[in-house]
Amino acid sequence: MFMKRIMFTHDIHPLSEFRSNVSGFITQVHKTKRPLVITQNGKSAAVLMDVGEYDKIVEKIELIQDIEMSLNQIREGKGEPHANAHQRLKMRYSK
Repeated sequence: MFMKRIMFTHDIHPLSEFRSNVSGFITQVHKTKRPLVITQNGKSAAVLMDVGEYDKIVEKIELIQDIEMSLNQIREGKGEPHANAHQRLKMRYSK
């Protein structure tokens, strides 16, 4: 359910090492589902992660954004009582 945590001893590599073993690091990311941090000049520069794990993160972010938007709409009085919404949906889909 949650993205696997980075193992600092295995998942942080300098750009030069990444360049020489790109295929191996991509295999590692797919196999472990852990992101890989690539450093440049001793500082973190990029993250390589499995596409499926990335998709899961994006879906969670979008859900959180939808919830935040809904809460803001309710605070602004733009919400609709549950009974009204339920009745409208019932009428729409009972045809």
